[in-house]
Amino acid sequence: MNILSDRINKLSESETLAMTQKSRELQAQGHDVINLSIGEPDFNTPDTVKEFAKQAIDDNYTHYTPVSGYLDLRQAISNKFKRDNNLDYKPEQIVVSNGAKQSLANVVMSIINPGDEIIVPAPYWVSYKEIIKLADGKPVYINATVDQDFKVSAAQIEAAITPKTKLLMFSSPCNPTGSVYTKEELKNIAEVIAKHENIFILADEIYEHINFVGKHESIGQFDCVKDRVITVNGVSKGFAMTGWRIGFMGAPLIIAKACDKLQGQITSAPSSIAQRATLCAVNCDPKQSPQINDMVIAFKERRDLLLDLLKDIPGLKTNTPDGAFYVFPDVTYYFGKSDGTITVNNADDLSTYIIDKVYVALVSGGAFGSPDCIRISYATSKERLIEAVKRIKLALADLK
Repeated sequence: MNILSDRINKLSESETLAMTQKSRELQAQGHDVINLSIGEPDFNTPDTVKEFAKQAIDDNYTHYTPVSGYLDLRQAISNKFKRDNNLDYKPEQIVVSNGAKQSLANVVMSIINPGDEIIVPAPYWVSYKEIIKLADGKPVYINATVDQDFKVSAAQIEAAITPKTKLLMFSSPCNPTGSVYTKEELKNIAEVIAKHENIFILADEIYEHINFVGKHESIGQFDCVKDRVITVNGVSKGFAMTGWRIGFMGAPLIIAKACDKLQGQITSAPSSIAQRATLCAVNCDPKQSPQINDMVIAFKERRDLLLDLLKDIPGLKTNTPDGAFYVFPDVTYYFGKSDGTITVNNADDLSTYIIDKVYVALVSGGAFGSPDCIRISYATSKERLIEAVKRIKLALADLK
């Protein structure tokens, strides 16, 4: 008897969470593990946000909230979209959820029917393919290599469109590559989608504030597609609020209402206290936030350090990521090599080899649709990055 549903049996475990779990198990055994697999800022939530949350408890914000979130929070998010992104979403077009991951899932489950095609540029965030799988959609992957700065072109997207295409789903800044689409690149993509009136765009902008090239650009700013763009964001990355579990979207009204309907039956609203904390965060002008600025400066310094350290390892091919906190080197140089015991055939093998040999946790690029690469997170101290690369260099030197 098969106890579990086909739905859950076909769902894969998150490879990023699996590597984090393996790191914890090795640490529990007494090993000094350097975990560069985690997608979480190693900073704390700003004190002003924490104080606002504490006050919310004292003010008894402890009851059920509207499914889509408090009205004043949705108004603040609407203001944030206009202030930071030049996007026009009214409060009734905003849905606040339990993390940006739920926002993404709400959208896909609300608009995708079995057999609908979703264009997904690869590398992509690990959960995209599984969310699409749950909706019985058909992912259509477009591959971008390190030589393209891991960004697909408008021409590639146009070539992938069929009569069954319903959605384009991508992130910028990108997890896992850190690549950031420019305004001109987004404009070109928007003009392609504009020619196909039945296609929506799901823009994941959760890494918006961790951007090393200046102003973040949103694809929803272009008039030709703005009525078909769903913009997903949140406070996890930019405000170091991962544990608060708040994401949000701005969407065409029909989609926002559908997501409210779905969320009302699955989870209802997110935590009332976390919502109040988020109100404080989104009311903050990022250009005037010392916490955000200091974090971005720290991440950029670490990025530069990591890229410099990786230059000393033969065979790694990297680009210079413009955002997020990841480097995504091509590691095909090591495929087919062996230390005499283990033979590395792909990035999965290589990431397993490195954690088993020198206790540095990375994530195979196969998890992100790019099996030639490995994701390295630099959301840790410079000292740990230096030690991690030293260990990786020693491990790779044994592969002949």
